[in-house]
Amino acid sequence: MIRRLFLGLLCFLAFACPASAELNVVATLPWIGSLAGDLGKDHVKVVTLVKSNQDPHYVEAKPSMIVEVRRADILMYDGLDLEVGYLPVLTESSRNPKVQPGTPGNLDCSQFVNPIERPVSVSRSMGDVHPLGNPHYHLSPSNIFRVAEGIAERLSGLDPVNADFYKKNLASFQERFKQKQKEWSRYDLRRKKFLPYHKFFEYLANEFGFEIVGYVEPKPGIPPSAGYVEKVIETIQKVKPDAILITNYSGEKEARFLSEKTGVRFVVVPHDVGATPACKDWFSLMDQILAVLK
Repeated sequence: MIRRLFLGLLCFLAFACPASAELNVVATLPWIGSLAGDLGKDHVKVVTLVKSNQDPHYVEAKPSMIVEVRRADILMYDGLDLEVGYLPVLTESSRNPKVQPGTPGNLDCSQFVNPIERPVSVSRSMGDVHPLGNPHYHLSPSNIFRVAEGIAERLSGLDPVNADFYKKNLASFQERFKQKQKEWSRYDLRRKKFLPYHKFFEYLANEFGFEIVGYVEPKPGIPPSAGYVEKVIETIQKVKPDAILITNYSGEKEARFLSEKTGVRFVVVPHDVGATPACKDWFSLMDQILAVLK
């Protein structure tokens, strides 16, 4: 009789107190959600706020986003003011004490990277300049290596019972990273010249050695005028870039026109996880980017 009662109690506890409760992770961008999923696997439930076909510079806070942040155990974001237009509204409106700035549940992923292009001073005349530095560091493998370490450490801190699980997943991520680095080293882009629409590829250029010879935008976030487009045509004819680079959310009309006028091809480069069906995670995103640039 006592044994039956004991077994019944064990069964009750097994259902009432699951061995590993999921951490609710809210990520602003798809690549962040992808890393969180790789490192947390079945111990995390990941919700991504920004869709892969959206321009990450222009996102508006929505009630549905507030609801997700309210449920979050941890909020992960790019930082460097990329989400400044909506993230403060979400955190404040959620009234979730777990994810407020300064708490363990508030993770600014940019703290693990070395930002480039941090201006000495900023004015409106400079266009959409990020005062804390270029926020598109997810195209830098060396930066992502450190971000993955930071995410795994934070998950371990919030869920110490499963710390070894997150460490094991990080080790697997790092092993895959090393293998991918060997594959990516076969792409020799050091002699390539590209003309991007927007200041999006600087980290990538730094690590893979290609040259950025100008931009279709006269200033970040400012569409080119007809007069400026003529100057861009002159630049293209002079330096002869290998391609004009755009993302799937901006620049196609201008790039198509420039291509027709100069004969230089334009390339749509996937900008984030999910931008194309082949970009299933951060590794395959990098695979696709390097494949279209080769």
